[in-house]
Amino acid sequence: MARPAADDAPPICPLCGRPIPPGVPQSLHHLVPRLKGGKGGPTVLMHAICHREVHAALSEADLARAYATVEALRAHPRLARFAAWVARRPPGFTSRVPGRRRPRG
Repeated sequence: MARPAADDAPPICPLCGRPIPPGVPQSLHHLVPRLKGGKGGPTVLMHAICHREVHAALSEADLARAYATVEALRAHPRLARFAAWVARRPPGFTSRVPGRRRPRG
């Protein structure tokens, strides 16, 4: 899914692998949540829909403990299904994240 580097090539979302063209809703995801010690830590640029799904699927504690890398996020079952689904959509696709955020407990 890697794309050759070019000055005018849009960035690639690390979750779904689609380009993030200018004007498409996007956000920075802190790999370690800020509230869990990740302030000033590494971030990745994602589609806003992909970022919302990450936070709908995982708590801040889970993100800090077991999902602090792009590879770990992509390996999570719910996020893997989501990434496969959204990868078939155009880069500018947006939608609300369906269902409850995550199980209460």
